[in-house]
Amino acid sequence: METLIKCTNLVKKYHIGNEDIFALNNATAEINTGVLTILRGRSGSGKTTLINQLCMLDIPDSGELEFDGTDAIRAGNRWRDVCRRKHCGIIFQSIALMPHMTALENVDFNMRIAGMSYKERRTRAQECLSMVGLSKRMAHMPAELSGGEQQRVAIARAIAHRPKVLFADEPTAELDTQTGLQVLKVFLDLIEKENITVVMTTHDPAFIELGFKVYTMKDGVITDD
Repeated sequence: METLIKCTNLVKKYHIGNEDIFALNNATAEINTGVLTILRGRSGSGKTTLINQLCMLDIPDSGELEFDGTDAIRAGNRWRDVCRRKHCGIIFQSIALMPHMTALENVDFNMRIAGMSYKERRTRAQECLSMVGLSKRMAHMPAELSGGEQQRVAIARAIAHRPKVLFADEPTAELDTQTGLQVLKVFLDLIEKENITVVMTTHDPAFIELGFKVYTMKDGVITDD
């Protein structure tokens, strides 16, 4: 199995008064291609900080980060920006759908920014919404959708440009267990059908057994399970 992302001894710290607070402390992990990797831990354990490093929204104070064989830190800001736009799909804790756009328009919007043609955007948006089980809800506004349906629209939006890896930060935090499991099933289907690598954070033990690889985090330190 190939390694898509590898981080070694990542350190991220913040200065508060006279004290250094370590959000990450020598964090080391490997993200394998085509599987679900779970980062688990309580709130404040460093999960979000790590996922922000892995998707290159932030860079560490020290340590190494490789994305598909490239040194992502030394490659520079422009390379990271292009790589993130092209190869990464990101779902934040806040779903942040456009409230005055339909589900289809929400998925279409990101592709429009990327400069894709109308025909290509519309076909791909319909395809992605169908993949997440929303073929009959494409014309609905976010307020007309359940929490689980809104999350699935966010997933469709994040995969529309065919990324190599999908990052999801606590995607089930606001959902009940049954709806959360439905979202996890969508991830597993995408891995199988689209060959997407999925990295997600969670503090819910109900989802842990679905991960191919699970890293437990505590106080900025990650350990192999």
